[in-house]
Amino acid sequence: MKPIRRYIDKIKPNFEKGGKYEKWLPIFETFESFLYVLEKTTPSKGSHIRDAIDLKRTMFTVIIALIPVLLFGIWNVGYQHFQFLGENADFWTTVGYGLKKVLPIIIVSYAAGLGTEFIFAFLKGKEVEEGFLVSGLLIPLVVPADIPLWMVALSSIFAVIFAKEVFGGTGMNIWNPALMARAFLFFAYPGEMSGDIWVSGKAEAVSGATPLAQASSGNVADIPNTMDMFLGTIPGSIGETSTLLILLGGIYLLVTGIGSWRIVLSGLLGGAVIGIIMNLTAVNPFMEIPFWKHFIMGSFAFGLVYMATDPVSGADTNKGKWVYGFLIGVMALLIRVLNPAYPEGVMLAILLLNTFAPLIDHYVVQGNIKRRLNRAKSVE
Repeated sequence: MKPIRRYIDKIKPNFEKGGKYEKWLPIFETFESFLYVLEKTTPSKGSHIRDAIDLKRTMFTVIIALIPVLLFGIWNVGYQHFQFLGENADFWTTVGYGLKKVLPIIIVSYAAGLGTEFIFAFLKGKEVEEGFLVSGLLIPLVVPADIPLWMVALSSIFAVIFAKEVFGGTGMNIWNPALMARAFLFFAYPGEMSGDIWVSGKAEAVSGATPLAQASSGNVADIPNTMDMFLGTIPGSIGETSTLLILLGGIYLLVTGIGSWRIVLSGLLGGAVIGIIMNLTAVNPFMEIPFWKHFIMGSFAFGLVYMATDPVSGADTNKGKWVYGFLIGVMALLIRVLNPAYPEGVMLAILLLNTFAPLIDHYVVQGNIKRRLNRAKSVE
């Protein structure tokens, strides 16, 4: 790496103020910061919070947590393909097919999203922000394997522009960019995001419906068994099927402190409360499904672990996180079960609570201020 460092130091003056390529400095610094930590330190004087963690380390920690579900998703795409064709394929043939379908989606997602980021960075004269490192991987994981690549590109561009840049860039967005990309696809191209489209290249006579699609249509008896749903060997979005691996990734995020255990736990509690109420008052087969099965169906686990815990678009205060997560769990199951036109409610639930997260934090802070003022008055 030293030769690369020396080469970067050699050409750097050309990009600094007064250099031949001065206007390209933001792009140069982007590549430099991707390879190395920049030599910028917090001033030695003044009040500052110093920590070993920075945005880059945070992003890479999340990417590491996503690797298990990505690898399983690649295998599962191939597994579902050959299973529905009625063919037996060895492990590497299965992985090879899955890689052929998934890798182009990842490449297009990053190319379109980062390309848009580069354009905005150049126009603003600032370094490219690193937030899309995670969004660029999350977007492929929440779409079906056969989605047209141009739709992936369009949704990635939409997410960067309308979920990030219009609010000021990374750290300023109120909605999760990856969820905005999925919402854009669902409402703009519903035919590519709903129905029996969750198995790549399946036989025409075989359904590729997810467990949620089967349940919402009243075919509760056709839902896969609990172990298959927990392990993830079922049709679904590329990275959302395996609750087991999502759980492992979630544990890693919680141990490293990137994810909030309060949001995850309260989300499960919210889902359990409303799920039990629906079990007790069931008027249709979907409401009779045991509440705990909802945690391993659809994108509930994936959304709660990787989307709801987004530190930018989620609640910041500790009490606010309890309220925020609980309401996500409640709204996700309400939309999922009571809305026959849309059996998956996690995406809309998180986006809705993203919108209200600042308001939740506001009331928590104002409540703390009011209690302190009351204590001060009582002391006087």
